[in-house]
Amino acid sequence: MSKKGNIWITPHKDGWAVKREKGERSIAVTPTKQEAVNIGKALGKKDGVNVITQRKDGVIQSHDSHGNDPNPPKDTEH
Repeated sequence: MSKKGNIWITPHKDGWAVKREKGERSIAVTPTKQEAVNIGKALGKKDGVNVITQRKDGVIQSHDSHGNDPNPPKDTEH
């Protein structure tokens, strides 16, 4: 398991933030959600961690696993 925390894509007053779980500061703030998702997915793949994307109201919209899961879920989202 990676010691780095999961990546969160969250609403931000200036657009969308890419944050590390339990991190105090944002890794990046982008004007569009898609830009934030692209940055988050690249970091998630590089670090082997999950990427959790929220909707504008803060509800979790998507959860992408990029770790080494020996028993991956059988979802059809991705």
